[in-house]
Amino acid sequence: MRADARKSGYCSAVSERDEAAGRRAWAGLLQVHAALVPLLDKELQRETGLPLAWYDVLLELNAAEGGRLRMGELGDRVVLSRTRVSRLVEELSRSGLVCREANPDDRRSAYAVLTDTGRQRLRDAAPTYMAGIGEHFTRHLKPDELPAVGDALWRVHDQAADQG
Repeated sequence: MRADARKSGYCSAVSERDEAAGRRAWAGLLQVHAALVPLLDKELQRETGLPLAWYDVLLELNAAEGGRLRMGELGDRVVLSRTRVSRLVEELSRSGLVCREANPDDRRSAYAVLTDTGRQRLRDAAPTYMAGIGEHFTRHLKPDELPAVGDALWRVHDQAADQG
């Protein structure tokens, strides 16, 4: 075990083997993300004309109450900077998939609102998105591994979100 890990109080029960397994899992997560995001983006654009980033924004807006989110909330949900979200919403707005609405309670912020056209494009693209996830991710895991992988990743996410 690393000396700095012991000093910091990092779980003293973590063995070198567990640390190596943790590093391997982390590297695997990063590599899977780096490989699958461009692949899903390419497939989604080829089949539906929607970039994956657009799909993600539409998906989050669709899941939100009233189909609307403040720009900052949207950025947090799609893991993009406010500047990037603002540009994406502008692009989606020009395409008629999203509109911007002023926030009556805070003139400094605005809402991104899913339009009926955006909702339909999301529905039309969903089968391609889901097929890509199935083909490139889910089918490579055993059915009994899926809940464990999902639970573990969300547990790490929730811990990080609590600290952030």
